[in-house]
Amino acid sequence: MKVDFYRHPLGADDLAALTEALASPILTNGRIGERVERQIAEFLQIPHALLTNSWSNGAVTALRALGVGPGDEVIVPAMTFIATANVVEWVGARPVFVDVDADTLLMTPEAVAQALTPRTRAVIPVHLYGQMCDLPGIRQALDGRDDVALIEDAAHCFEGALQGRRPGALSDVAIFSFYATKNVTCGEGGAIVTRHAALAERMRRIRSQGMTQGAKDRFSGGGYNHWDMTELGLKSNLSDILAALLPAQIAAIETTRTQRQHLAQRYRDAFANGPLRMPHWLPQRDHAHHLFPVHAPADLRDAAIRALEEVGVSVTVNYRAAPLVTYYREKYGFTPEMFPVSHAWGEGVLSLPLYPALTAAEQAWVIDAARARLYPLLTSAAA
Repeated sequence: MKVDFYRHPLGADDLAALTEALASPILTNGRIGERVERQIAEFLQIPHALLTNSWSNGAVTALRALGVGPGDEVIVPAMTFIATANVVEWVGARPVFVDVDADTLLMTPEAVAQALTPRTRAVIPVHLYGQMCDLPGIRQALDGRDDVALIEDAAHCFEGALQGRRPGALSDVAIFSFYATKNVTCGEGGAIVTRHAALAERMRRIRSQGMTQGAKDRFSGGGYNHWDMTELGLKSNLSDILAALLPAQIAAIETTRTQRQHLAQRYRDAFANGPLRMPHWLPQRDHAHHLFPVHAPADLRDAAIRALEEVGVSVTVNYRAAPLVTYYREKYGFTPEMFPVSHAWGEGVLSLPLYPALTAAEQAWVIDAARARLYPLLTSAAA
């Protein structure tokens, strides 16, 4: 049997939505995109939502709108995808990496408090693998610093919640990804949400080159309307063609989250007494279960990947420690000793297939393969 690492949910049922988008003369910043933004805002219970063409461009848009730039520092976790730090570099600020909790792999309030300096202008907690960080604790760690923005990297966590509150409810901005492998996908895309009307309006301008009117607005009222550019922006809006792929998935998100939860729990129960390490799940959270990572000793990780691939199980690595990739290591002189938890996890992690279309037979194959191929490898090395 061959088990893909991921299979997206898009198919023939989405053709009608694409046909609707193509029937309109406005293919971007149009009615479909606005409708999806309202749907996202309603689901998250956040007043303002903006679609973007990627998580990264959404984050750059948000950072610029918040005034983060050269000379500023932004606190980010060392265990994350490189994009979390890259966007900080792109606006001219410096990413300040902090190590993560050894059990959850999440940013902690204590780490934020220790990294806070007069130059800090933002903190970006990452809801890694779909589990939300301790946002109230991180906010408290800022010690009343109103000049420091709290920006959630919710790329893995569209449907997650902390004590019943979804991303965006406890922060200044939350940013989502609709990349090809995400729980909600349109191939490439993202969204920004905020509770602040003025910030939302500024981000709306920045995502469209700083222009005062989008394509649809320039032709509203029966004639052409002139636009102006009031500040430097970029091109980060999402086309209506891609936006059209999102509504059905958002409408079904509670169903698919339940499916992911059952699959993740089945893995967890199967591996509970074995040698594979798994991140701790925290209480009072609705986990989005974007990925199911397990951990092997660093010197055996590649052998574990090959062992699974040999029996048709596709896996991937999420992630290596971001400050230890070549760019950041050479620019800032980072070493593994500075981030021991992130380094150790990143050298041994591998992610197993997890998506609603994964069948019971396929998951059983993955579980049996892990037990038959990985357990002997890991237990013999530990002996």
